[in-house]
Amino acid sequence: MQPVPTESTTQQAAGATAGAGRERHLRRALPHGTGPFIGLVLLCLAGVLLNPNFAALDNAMNVLTRTAFIGIISVGMCFVIVSGGIDLSVGSMAALIAGCTILLMNSVAATISSPVLVVALGMVFAVVLGALFGLAHGLLITKGKIEPFIVTLGTLGIFRSYLTYFANGGAITLDGNLSTVYSPVYYGGFLGIPIPVWVFIIVALIGALVLNRTAYGRYVQAIGSNEQVARYAAVEVDRIKIITYMLLGVCVGIATVLYVPRLGSASPSTGLLWELEAIAAVIVGGTALKGGAGGITGTVIGAILLSVISNILNLTSIISVYLNAAVQGFVIIAVAFFQRGRR
Repeated sequence: MQPVPTESTTQQAAGATAGAGRERHLRRALPHGTGPFIGLVLLCLAGVLLNPNFAALDNAMNVLTRTAFIGIISVGMCFVIVSGGIDLSVGSMAALIAGCTILLMNSVAATISSPVLVVALGMVFAVVLGALFGLAHGLLITKGKIEPFIVTLGTLGIFRSYLTYFANGGAITLDGNLSTVYSPVYYGGFLGIPIPVWVFIIVALIGALVLNRTAYGRYVQAIGSNEQVARYAAVEVDRIKIITYMLLGVCVGIATVLYVPRLGSASPSTGLLWELEAIAAVIVGGTALKGGAGGITGTVIGAILLSVISNILNLTSIISVYLNAAVQGFVIIAVAFFQRGRR
């Protein structure tokens, strides 16, 4: 026998519904990334209080430059996570792309007289190789019916092992003349802003435009929200997923193009833990772990926030800088805890 609702229970249910409605309205009213932005502002204030040098312009440019690598990868990772996927291999992928790019440039330098042309060829090669690695991931996940976690966990080891093999356990170093020509890509600037930061800004703007203003971006969010419903709505789910992983591969390639001139070499430690930082930036930026909701603005703020944490650890002696990865791990777990039940 069903209980008869009383006036009191009806009022309570109505109040709960209204409260939920107000909460949803508040969420819609606040721009995506507001929470991470407030956290970033508070963290910056704490950094200034702990060390006045934190507010120096040179330090700010240094933080943004170092953020550029992870930030660019995080833009691609945002698409993957919003679609309901994951990629654990981006750090190893960047390392292998860097090694292969240096090997290519060193080998063709003997036949191409122009160092600028050699460097340009290497940059294009890095982006194309990243797209091919992303294509392989997409095909294995969609056509091979293998979970993204398993695919990218496997390639994480494969990519880094091949780099170690090519480097014979050491480092692959770019020829001196090429390194001189290539170095302005990292160390140069325009209007007082380092080139990696400009590239990061451009990639982020394009990513936000694609995710929020194109049919592809809507399909990515639809797949992450409910893949089966997306299939019923005639969305080509497999094609969208393949493109998404290729997009992430392109972002890894672009980040590698900017990273190689920094040291002019690639070793088994290149890109170590970049996957952790990229995933952390996306999650800290407010993207739902289960997919279907997220934004590039929050991701960019999340990437900067994590770099600021690292910078504060370097400028102060609160805890050891060797615990930076541990802090990022705690941040991921904490954000995942607060995102429980979110879709």
